[in-house]
Amino acid sequence: MGINMKKLIILAAAFLMAVMATAQTAEVFKPYRQTALRLPSVPLLVNDPYFSIWSPYNELNAGNPTHWSPRQKPFEGLLRVDGEVYRFLGAGSKMLLDVVAPLGADDEWTALYTEEQPAEGWQHPDFDTKGWKEGTGAFGTTDNPGVRTKWAAENADLYIRRTVTLTQEQLDADLYLIYAHDDDGDIYVNGVLAKSEQGYRSSSRIPLRGKLKQALHAGDNVIAMKLHNGIKGTYADFGIYRNISGNLTRVKKAKQLSVDVLATSSYYTFECGPVQLDVVFTAPMLIDDLDLISTPINYISYQVRSTDGQAHDVQFYLSANPLVAKMKADQPTRSNVEQHGGLSYLKTGTIDQPILATKGDSRCIDWGYLYIPAINGKVCLGKENEVLNSFITTGKLPATQTDMVSRKTYDAPALAYTKDFGKVTEGRSYMTVGYDEVYDIEYMYHRYKGYWARDGKTTIFDAFDKLHRGYSSIMERCRALDKMIYDDALASGNERYAEILSASYRQVMAAHKLFEDKDGNLLYFSKENASNGCVNTVDLTYPSAPIYLIYNVELEKAMMTSIFDYSRSGRWTKPFAAHDLGTYPIANGQVYAADMPLEEAGNMITLMAQIAMIEGNTRYAERYWDLLQLWADYLVDNGQDPVNQLCTDDFAGHWAHNSNLAVKAIMGVAGFGLLAQMRGDKATADRYLAKAREMGAQWEKDAREGDHYKLAFDRPDTWSQKYNIIWDKIWGTNVFSPKVIDRELKYYLTKQNKYGLPLDSRKDYTKTDWIMWTAAMAKDTKTFLQFVDPVYDYIHETPSRVPISDWSNTKTAKMQGFKARSVIGGYWMRVLVDKLNSKKQ
Repeated sequence: MGINMKKLIILAAAFLMAVMATAQTAEVFKPYRQTALRLPSVPLLVNDPYFSIWSPYNELNAGNPTHWSPRQKPFEGLLRVDGEVYRFLGAGSKMLLDVVAPLGADDEWTALYTEEQPAEGWQHPDFDTKGWKEGTGAFGTTDNPGVRTKWAAENADLYIRRTVTLTQEQLDADLYLIYAHDDDGDIYVNGVLAKSEQGYRSSSRIPLRGKLKQALHAGDNVIAMKLHNGIKGTYADFGIYRNISGNLTRVKKAKQLSVDVLATSSYYTFECGPVQLDVVFTAPMLIDDLDLISTPINYISYQVRSTDGQAHDVQFYLSANPLVAKMKADQPTRSNVEQHGGLSYLKTGTIDQPILATKGDSRCIDWGYLYIPAINGKVCLGKENEVLNSFITTGKLPATQTDMVSRKTYDAPALAYTKDFGKVTEGRSYMTVGYDEVYDIEYMYHRYKGYWARDGKTTIFDAFDKLHRGYSSIMERCRALDKMIYDDALASGNERYAEILSASYRQVMAAHKLFEDKDGNLLYFSKENASNGCVNTVDLTYPSAPIYLIYNVELEKAMMTSIFDYSRSGRWTKPFAAHDLGTYPIANGQVYAADMPLEEAGNMITLMAQIAMIEGNTRYAERYWDLLQLWADYLVDNGQDPVNQLCTDDFAGHWAHNSNLAVKAIMGVAGFGLLAQMRGDKATADRYLAKAREMGAQWEKDAREGDHYKLAFDRPDTWSQKYNIIWDKIWGTNVFSPKVIDRELKYYLTKQNKYGLPLDSRKDYTKTDWIMWTAAMAKDTKTFLQFVDPVYDYIHETPSRVPISDWSNTKTAKMQGFKARSVIGGYWMRVLVDKLNSKKQ
């Protein structure tokens, strides 16, 4: 073969590879399936309970992204097309403000105040304030930002006068009065009423125009507020700011054309004049890849396409605000630009860095650092107005600053990234965003980083480099997982069920932290988001189990190992499993004030039995056989007719003689019998399985009430979901008569409301994870979907714009409580049932 022929073959191969790479890259922007489900909040950048950023709007540019807590986590996305600028991400009514007279959240200010009702005219500049006290703003209870003068009197009034000195130059600017009050507030400008409102107001603003502008003058001016407080918290803060938005008024709102949510990615498409923009937010948390699950880095892929066949000059822009890295608006931050491996990284975090100090529920992180590297683009750190105005007018970023300290809310810098496509008909690229928590969790008094950094050598920059180099292959694997999740659900239900599971995947995964302890144990801890903040709660591990029992049983074990080890440590001496290991992110032992004896013992044994059946051996169970025996005996002794014990549905109130709790105990006894059977201990297996069937027969007699079974044995005219019976169906243990499930499901269908089956007869609210467990007991798909469809409608129509709440009202579709929790892993129960059945055939 001649040299020219060889060159031709090499060139042809290179061309073919380039075409294939282009086609593969283009696939990134096409969802495996389009989805119709309107999520109440769409996952954008997620990895764990702290790095968790969502869009609670129908349109991505309808407002700022938020943490699930739901504190604002501002990102801004712009596309510049032939000099016209379109916003696709972030608040649509953006205004940049500079301080004239600061709010207390930004800096202290002095004022005169009195709690006594003053004479008429107290709000005017020339009023005699003799006898008034001097204080430092803001005023109120200390749970509000910037409070320096405490005032918490109930059913009382507070009168405040603040002198603000203005120059003529300031008067000529576009001024705004910014204020907050709790409860009622009347605010005046030199005696002129600016606003009178009842109830709580936060960061409201009034343009100082017309009569208010006329009331101001160069020199001293008096801004006055009358605050009325009813009960509990109170707050008064106000200041004057000038609008420095400049060219921001030129920014148009991009028209959102579609949003599709699959397991790993959220796909958005926008119309930006003659160019269409596709943006894909991907959390590559592949359930079979422990490194990727734990690596706190997400992709943002972006593509532009001309819609008129002409080439257009296009620049892509995305920026973050340091609020992303703090919990309270008044926490000072440091932002800088660092160089690693020849690449520039934007970095921001709080100055104080209280590592692992912020614990509890509804908290977001205020330690660690947000990073945005200049992958495929350029980055800049600067004053927000300067950065934005430069991009809007020129399409370029200004010269970057290298280090910026922000002590106020108004001087927060922009951490900006751009990609200049030049004049193109189409173009595509991607960027990455990550968050290094420094230390992620404390477990038994040792601090740990996430699993991705378990060797103590891997840095966040190594992780960024790995994900950058692996972009194409990782995105291909993400698409394969999207397909698997969707198709498995489709096979077990229909498109609506597939959309529910696709939309739920990242919520389940990102409600956990994966790490390895000093003894080499793989540990996977949930956080009780918006329920009490506990870490690794057993009655979250149990309802979330189906997704992990299907796709990665090692993660299910990683939730259980620490509970077993804690029970064996000598610090837990009760004859049943603990409820939790602490308050996230501190996992040093149970903090929950009450125990759930039957609940947690039943949960742990049942899950252990199912794990053993999946793995085909009892090796994992052997490590903890003494505890399993102890807990099984507790279930035998106490599970037939429970006393007044807490269970996982404790929010509904706990009743003695709870029939569903008894089912859990009975199935736990059966599970232990199955474990003994797999272990080859026939005598023990026969004894516990016989006991479980004896208890089941007695249960049927005690719980039966005509055409259904009671909520509590001693409560006539009651009913409840008996979702724990699902294991009898899965295992084929015949602990309960098949008629129990048939009778219950038929009865439940008569009790459904528009948005689902209530949990029990006491209230209209439900737990949607338990609905999915209950529905999975159905013999046929049609009956299963009769329970699923109202859940789909709830998610699609709920007015509660938060990551899916598992506790909701079946008549109003409103969130009752709880959000962003891992328990919706229980939505996969029907898929688990079908996959286990297929293996038996």
